[in-house]
Amino acid sequence: MSTQPVAEPEPVLIRSARDVTELVNSGEARGSHAKMIVLLALGGIFLDAYDLSSLAYGITDIKQQFGLSPAGAGAVTASIGVGAIFGAWLGGLLVDRLGRYRVFMADMLFFVISAIGCALAPNMEILILFRFLMGFGVGMDIPVAMAFLAEFSRLKGKGSKGARTAAWSPAWYVATSGCYLVIMLLYFALPDEHHGLLWRFTVGFGAVPALVILLVRNKYMNESPSWAANQGDLARAAEILRKSYGVNAVVAADADVAKPQPQRRGLREFAQLFQRRYRARTVQALTIGVAQTFGYNAVAYGLPIIIASLLSQGALNTISASLVLNLAFAVTGGLLGIRLANKVGGWTMTFLGFAVQLASLVVLALIGKPSATAYVLFAIFALGAFMFAQASGPGAHFMSFASLSYPTTMRGTGIGFNQGTLRVGSTLALFFFPVLSSALGSGVFWVIALAPLLGLVALLAKRWEPVGYDADAAEDAWQRETAGSVAR
Repeated sequence: MSTQPVAEPEPVLIRSARDVTELVNSGEARGSHAKMIVLLALGGIFLDAYDLSSLAYGITDIKQQFGLSPAGAGAVTASIGVGAIFGAWLGGLLVDRLGRYRVFMADMLFFVISAIGCALAPNMEILILFRFLMGFGVGMDIPVAMAFLAEFSRLKGKGSKGARTAAWSPAWYVATSGCYLVIMLLYFALPDEHHGLLWRFTVGFGAVPALVILLVRNKYMNESPSWAANQGDLARAAEILRKSYGVNAVVAADADVAKPQPQRRGLREFAQLFQRRYRARTVQALTIGVAQTFGYNAVAYGLPIIIASLLSQGALNTISASLVLNLAFAVTGGLLGIRLANKVGGWTMTFLGFAVQLASLVVLALIGKPSATAYVLFAIFALGAFMFAQASGPGAHFMSFASLSYPTTMRGTGIGFNQGTLRVGSTLALFFFPVLSSALGSGVFWVIALAPLLGLVALLAKRWEPVGYDADAAEDAWQRETAGSVAR
């Protein structure tokens, strides 16, 4: 019996960077490796969330073991946020300069080393140091992961850029749920007298998924073809399209192999985000990001404290309630955010999310410390509503505002600036929540409520819809128009 040779697909000629971007945006280029790259990028988001959440429950034991004051506990909690600020700023620049692949691999090494270092920390100072390094890795990872999600996705339809950038939200909440699941398993596995070590095992476990990603990187991970093409390397872009998408891409003989624009250095790279055509988007994306991040960090990372103190629950019930709230409300909301990204749009979903958050925080502030069972249930429902709204609205789509408003050449810088700057707000929330919670009790919710209110104001100031917007095409058109004006 003879076998027929498999016919090679028709060659696709590549003449410019725009051809590469259009091929990906149209959805004509599809491949299993490209889908794996998206999954691995989401794996990086998973690690970010896991590492940020890993001390949420254990901070009480850390305070006892190291004899920390509320300010000391705030410093331990906030150190990862400080690292993330600098990691995001630098990582965003490096993503655009060095490429997505190199920065992503460096992230994984950061995660492995810092997770082990935190788990073995003998004192507060060493713990703060490795939490800072962990945060640096988290900060670097967000720009590269979001760039991968945007640049390995089509513009519209199933698996679109809007849907996949929103997919970071359920990945985040699956990770926080996984963190609480690890804590619960360790709670039952360890003898009672060793429960004070739960936080060390939980933090150290974060090295495992990073090692897995490092092991599979050679088989699946690759550079973004759009980034390579915009660097003037069409041959490499064509090679990536062949390997990751299975597209028989060939550089045409008459290809426009233009040299990339000279890279701006330092603050000049950030300054381009405030050019006239990007300024309003940059400010709005940043304001939305600060608002959602401040509120989320105060509530989500303070969730065990809220449940334990305000709802008067023990250790096991605290872990269980935190896990259930993440799974039942946050993960569900994140999946809804993906499903409705193309149908409803990022602006509307974000607006509705902020509105529900504001109402939830007002309810929590009015309930205070519940004494009756009915009020306890109302408080738990309000917490769940807050997390559902976060995951489906601003938590899912603020990344769309930060990622899809810019072309490939400045996407990493845009995300990095957004992430680094908004993490100032998250770091303040992580530092001040233990202090404010101790001083104000349930009154702290009135302070947190200012965050979604600010988000609503920013959205009403400019109705900008990033989902479905082709930033590369708009940039290309602007450059041609500018060149034509100069010629005339």
